[in-house]
Amino acid sequence: MPEDQKRKIMDKQVEEILKLLSLCTPDQREIIYKELRKEFKIHPLENKLNITAEIILEAISKVESGLTLRMMRGVIAEAAFELEVVTKLSNWSNITPEGDLSYDYLLSDENGEVSVQVKLQRSKTLRPMQANEAYRKFSSNLFVVETQKTRGGTDAATKENTRPYRFGEFDILAVSMQPSTNNWSDFMYTISRWLIPQDDDKSKILKFQPVSPIVNDEWTSDFKTCVKWFRGDINKTISF
Repeated sequence: MPEDQKRKIMDKQVEEILKLLSLCTPDQREIIYKELRKEFKIHPLENKLNITAEIILEAISKVESGLTLRMMRGVIAEAAFELEVVTKLSNWSNITPEGDLSYDYLLSDENGEVSVQVKLQRSKTLRPMQANEAYRKFSSNLFVVETQKTRGGTDAATKENTRPYRFGEFDILAVSMQPSTNNWSDFMYTISRWLIPQDDDKSKILKFQPVSPIVNDEWTSDFKTCVKWFRGDINKTISF
């Protein structure tokens, strides 16, 4: 039988199955779904850990607060950036190398490479944290993001704290705004060189940075706009 004829028969069968599913009750559809789940995995991690996605999600649901929850939400923000932003960029390539890097993603287009650090908007008692709750000099009309490395340490030679990022370690800061918008696809972007430096060491980025909830000439919700800023010659420090 020719391939195109086989495809037509299969399409017809699928159409009939979908029609039957639409006539099923919710309980009947759940039974069918459970049967299909025995054969099909939702994610490769299920095979890697030899466990079902349902058990993984149940374990995550038991983490209600603390550092573990913050770290998990941060990882989700990184994954959301890849799925909701990176994969939808036309004429861009994800060339992120393996290893413990000072950025989360290295992306390239015909004009060069751009490194991106992804952070989650900071929350406090399960609500968006206002900027003035981080530092009193910051405006209460702004939100805040914590910009430092997850793991701490001390430089063996200088004895300096290695958690703060230094200017030049990444190009663009992408802040997941999920805590305030309840949408994992919402990001605000700015350029790393525009971030506020530490008072005692201008080569290091201040731990907390204010984030505008609206688009302006320092923050944008469009990744390509931020890349254009980065590749321009404008130098400034974000408002606070």
